[in-house]
Amino acid sequence: MALRDKIVAIIGGSQPSAEEARLAEEVGRELARQGAVLVCGGLGGVMEAACRGASAEGGLTIGILPGDSCETANPYVELPIVTGIGWARNMSVVKSARAVIAVGGAYGTLSEIGYALQSNIPVVGLKTWSLIRNGKKDSSITYVKSPVEAVDKALSLIAKTKKNLTQNPALRNVLQSNGTEPDSTDFK
Repeated sequence: MALRDKIVAIIGGSQPSAEEARLAEEVGRELARQGAVLVCGGLGGVMEAACRGASAEGGLTIGILPGDSCETANPYVELPIVTGIGWARNMSVVKSARAVIAVGGAYGTLSEIGYALQSNIPVVGLKTWSLIRNGKKDSSITYVKSPVEAVDKALSLIAKTKKNLTQNPALRNVLQSNGTEPDSTDFK
């Protein structure tokens, strides 16, 4: 899988519990171990914990910041992207990724989950929101129990989504015309 296809967003609260912070840090570590790129909102809490974990394993971390200064990024963000657009940057965080892992979270996290699902970007949940639609549990989020399972599931969903898209002749033509045609190694 090409590096651009292994970009995973980590989303979660800015004031996580100790358990959520520990889980996020281990998700970050595992993403780096598996050669994935971590993208997040670049600030504290779950974002900082995940970046700390990825950084400890030599992974690439990208922070899409809401404000006007790269100085607001947590110390583990390797590549800060300053937007100046406030919380609207939540959409950029998830749209930059091929899959999303939600760890805990508050309403900002819920908005990111919504943006991802609306865009057909797979969401993996680790102790995060559950959704109810018309009085019934919505199965749009894939729930897991451990950081390793979260990363494994996110990467497998990326591969599955990409394979399904490229096997559709109309979408394959669009990918080819955009110069994003995957090679055969993307599915090994």
